[in-house]
Amino acid sequence: QVQVVESGGGLVQAGGSLRLSCTASGLTFDEYAMGWFRRAPGPEREWVSCITWSGNTTYYSDSVAGRFTISRDNAKNTLYLQMNSLKPEDTAMYYCAADRYRGSCSRWSSTYNYWGQGTQVTVSS
Repeated sequence: QVQVVESGGGLVQAGGSLRLSCTASGLTFDEYAMGWFRRAPGPEREWVSCITWSGNTTYYSDSVAGRFTISRDNAKNTLYLQMNSLKPEDTAMYYCAADRYRGSCSRWSSTYNYWGQGTQVTVSS
């Protein structure tokens, strides 16, 4: 059974940093591209970043580029999101997702096969 579990969320002041982790089990981690998404209060889920299976290529949304860094450790089956210079508008539930594709990585949530339950990030002003 596949499990995807996020951790590392919390409350931080504007300008601060957090590091999210996502551990996947029950799958061959290096067969999957990985992505981070977030949902602020409301129905829309926003793509944040993604990384190819090898970790060699990464992509970021315009809203987080230059502040967030995605990375992965395939030996530990773990994905990371280092978030710096946090802003109140970064407040959201953050989700990790796995896409069984060894090409590029996607910003479209429909392409992802497995999702975690999310970890809450709250940035106070």
